[in-house]
Amino acid sequence: MFTLSAGDLARFLFGMVVLLAAANLLGYVAEKLSIPRVIGEVAGGLILGPTLMGTLFPSAFHWLYQGFSSEGSLFGLIYYLGELLLLYTAGLKFQSRFAKSDVKTGIAIIIGSTIIPFIIGWLSTYVFNPNQFLGPDHSVVALKIIVAISIAVTSIPVISKIFADLGIMHSRFAKIIVAIAGIHDLILWVALAIASGIVAGAHGGTGGGINAWVVSKSLVVTFAFLIVCIGVVPWALRKITSKRANFLFRSSFLGYFLVILFALSDIAGYLQVDVMYGAILAGVATKFSLPEPVFKKLEQGVLGISYSFFIPLYFAIIGMQLNLAKNFSVGFFILYLIFATVVQSVVVYFTCRLIKTDKLTSMNFAAAMNARGGPGIVLSSTAYALGIINENFFAILVMLALITSWMAGWWLRYVLKTGKPLMPGDENLVIQKAQEEVHFDLAPNLE
Repeated sequence: MFTLSAGDLARFLFGMVVLLAAANLLGYVAEKLSIPRVIGEVAGGLILGPTLMGTLFPSAFHWLYQGFSSEGSLFGLIYYLGELLLLYTAGLKFQSRFAKSDVKTGIAIIIGSTIIPFIIGWLSTYVFNPNQFLGPDHSVVALKIIVAISIAVTSIPVISKIFADLGIMHSRFAKIIVAIAGIHDLILWVALAIASGIVAGAHGGTGGGINAWVVSKSLVVTFAFLIVCIGVVPWALRKITSKRANFLFRSSFLGYFLVILFALSDIAGYLQVDVMYGAILAGVATKFSLPEPVFKKLEQGVLGISYSFFIPLYFAIIGMQLNLAKNFSVGFFILYLIFATVVQSVVVYFTCRLIKTDKLTSMNFAAAMNARGGPGIVLSSTAYALGIINENFFAILVMLALITSWMAGWWLRYVLKTGKPLMPGDENLVIQKAQEEVHFDLAPNLE
C-alpha cells in the first residue's frame, strides 16, 4: 500500500542526500562569513533547483528531482514537516514577560512595529497594482493581508540565532527583542490565519466572494482557537502530562509533545485556520505548560532533529521552488525591499525616540525588528501554497526575508565591533560565544 520501487526509493534518497548536504554545507559557509545560516540553506536549493541546475543542466535536474511521479510528493511531505517544526520551535522561544524596567519599551515597540507598518503595507496596495501578484485563488483581500504582514513581520528564529552567534543572548537588548518578536509574530500570525480562513471560506460555498460573514467567521474562529491554545491547553497539559496513567508521555517523552504538535496543527486545519498557526500555538502552549528543567530537555531534543534535518531541507526546498532566472522582478523587488525596510525601521526608530530612548539604541531596535527571516519565508510559502500569491511575489517575499535578515545581523555586528553597547544596561556586557566547533582527530584511534 505505502510502497516505492527500490529504484524510486534510491533516487529519492540520493536527491535528499544531495540537497541536505548542500543546505548544511552552504549554511555552514554562510555562518563563517557572518551571514545568517538560512541564507546558505536557501542557496543550496537555488543551486540544485531550476534557478541554476535546472537552467544549465535540465536533464540532470529532471532525473534527480522529477524522476518519478510521486517524488514531488515525498519532498513535499519533508517540506511541510520542516515548516511545522520551524514554527513549533518558534513557539518554544516565545517569551511573555518583560523585566519591569523594560515593559514600556516592549509595549511601545510591539504597538508601533505591528499596527503602523501593517496599515502602511495595506495602503501600499492602492499605489501599485496587486493584481499582478494574485495567485490562482484571486483573493485580493487575502493578498492585501499578506502584503501588510510582510512589511510588519519579524523573525524569532533568525534574530535569536544572530544573538547566539554574537554571544549576546543574555544581554538586556536580546531579551527585550526576543520577547517583542514572540508577541509581535503571534499577532501577525493571527492575520495570516484570517487570510487563510478567508480563502477557505470562499471555497466553502460563498461563490468565491468575500463578504462580512466570511471575515467575521474567520476572526471569531481564529481568536477562539488562540484563546484555547494559550489559556486552556497549557492548563490541561499541566494536569495530565505528569499523571502515572499517561502512558504516552511515559513511553516517549519527545513523541508525546510531537503528538500535541501534530494534533493542534490538524485541529487548526479542520477549523479552516491555517495548519501552521496551530504549530506555533502548540509551541507556545508547550512552553507555558512545562517547568524549566523539563522544557530544556524537550527543547534540546526538538532542536536537535529539527535544525539538523527537517528545517535545513525546508529552506533548501524553498530555494528549489524559486526560479530567479524567469519568475523574479528585480526592479520591483529592490523597490519593495527599500519600502519595507524604511517603513519598519523608521516606525520603530521614532517609536523608541518617542519614549525617550537614545538615538543609537533606537537604531539598534529598528535594525533588529527589520529581520524577517524564517517567519517571512513561512509567510511567503504558506501564501503561495494557499494560492493567494503567484510565483513572482513568492520569490520577492523570500528574498525580502533573506536580505533583511542579513542587514540586521550586519548592523548589530558592526555596533558591537565599535565597542558601543546595544542599549543602556549592556555597557559591561561579556560576550559569551557559543561552544566552539568540535575537531575530531581520528588518527590516534586508527593506529
